[in-house]
Amino acid sequence: QVQLVESGGGLVQPGGSLRLSCAASGFTFTIYYMSWVRQAPGKGLEWVSDIKGDGGTTSYVDSVKGRFTISRDNAKNTLYLQIDSLKPEDTALYYCARRGSMWAFDSWGQGTQVTVSS
Repeated sequence: QVQLVESGGGLVQPGGSLRLSCAASGFTFTIYYMSWVRQAPGKGLEWVSDIKGDGGTTSYVDSVKGRFTISRDNAKNTLYLQIDSLKPEDTALYYCARRGSMWAFDSWGQGTQVTVSS
């Protein structure tokens, strides 16, 4: 079955960096758009970034453009999110998600916590 397992979260000071990873299994990774979605404390889900199956097309929510970089290694079935210049408002649970048919998210990981605080 489809499995998505995130890792790499942690506590970091403002201005710091983290690299999140999402190990995928149980499906043909290369043919799917993959996404990062986050949920800040007490708030709803917020889409952060997408990447096409071949890695050739990416998109970002405006609030992270220039600071976050999504990438993937299809040989390793792994999705990444490099997050730089972290701000306290980036504090959230970060989920890896698969885009299924009709562009909906059809599979989710368990999430990895990112906390930005001095």
